[in-house]
Amino acid sequence: MNSQKIKIGITQGDINGIGYEIIIKGLLDQRILEICTPIVYGSLKVAAYHRKALNIENFSLTSIKSPDEANTKRANIINCLDDNVRVELGKSTEIAGDASYTALMKAVEDLKNNKLDALITAPINKYNIQSDKFSFPGHTEFLKDYFGSNDALMLMVSDLFKIGVITTHIPISEISSVLTEEMILNKIHLLNDSLIRDFGIRKPKIALLGLNPHAGEEGMIGSEEKDIILPAINKAKEENIYCFGPFPSDGFFGSGDFMNFDATLAMYHDQGLIPFKSMVMDEGVNYTAGLPIIRTSPAHGTAFDLAGKNQASPNSFLKAIYTACDIHKNRKLHGDLNKNPLDVNDLNDLE
Repeated sequence: MNSQKIKIGITQGDINGIGYEIIIKGLLDQRILEICTPIVYGSLKVAAYHRKALNIENFSLTSIKSPDEANTKRANIINCLDDNVRVELGKSTEIAGDASYTALMKAVEDLKNNKLDALITAPINKYNIQSDKFSFPGHTEFLKDYFGSNDALMLMVSDLFKIGVITTHIPISEISSVLTEEMILNKIHLLNDSLIRDFGIRKPKIALLGLNPHAGEEGMIGSEEKDIILPAINKAKEENIYCFGPFPSDGFFGSGDFMNFDATLAMYHDQGLIPFKSMVMDEGVNYTAGLPIIRTSPAHGTAFDLAGKNQASPNSFLKAIYTACDIHKNRKLHGDLNKNPLDVNDLNDLE
């Protein structure tokens, strides 16, 4: 049975933030070992530093050199860093950025070589990780490029609701000029496919938000809804995708209308993440949809202000692990269904 457990790679994130705290606290939960084999990509020395700073006893990681050596009954670690690496809690440093990058690269290499079944990324600092080797605004864009995907979708996931963002880490001033009908339609496809393949929803219902206040008020407060968003929705409907909107974002969340859909697409980062984090931050998960691999992460950042204070909650990290395991199971099930003489659409017709 143990050999069938999926192997989960966990990157350490920024060594000066709360990454190790949520990893250590999360892996203290023995239920994790019942569903997967966790493999941290980081440093034994740095892990020990954080464990001591947090005054957490009775926790250890089994050192291995490859996922093939993983102990299925323990939490494992692959050492990626030089022992001279310096931890400075709560500070953004060049050393920490380089350490984040090194662990991430080792993990994605193993993921690409099918040595891991899924990846959980602890939070990085988007500034200090920048270098000649890493010039991406975040994990989402990096993973899209590394795995050669045409597109990817940042999808925030919780038991309450799911919300994706069409534009991610770009300035507000650029959003209107970047949005196109083709971009929105591509994101609708990504979301619809992910809801079916990754979350087991046969006929997803998707809502789209407007870009402007009151969703443009029939063109009085902006024309993007009429010129770009609505045409994309109509094309998606022509392809038998259950897609609705555009909805004014304030009323959509204020009235609880979001509960009537399987997922929502926001036009930009904060439009989606503010309501999400306001309602479910401690239980939320960031998932990168549209990739050939499975990657999730906690729905929070490095939290430098909490580093070393033993105040960080591991709940979102644990949810990221559970979500990755569920997606892995759903993908296997979806693959098995597709091998059946009756495909998914035929099965729907028999209901």
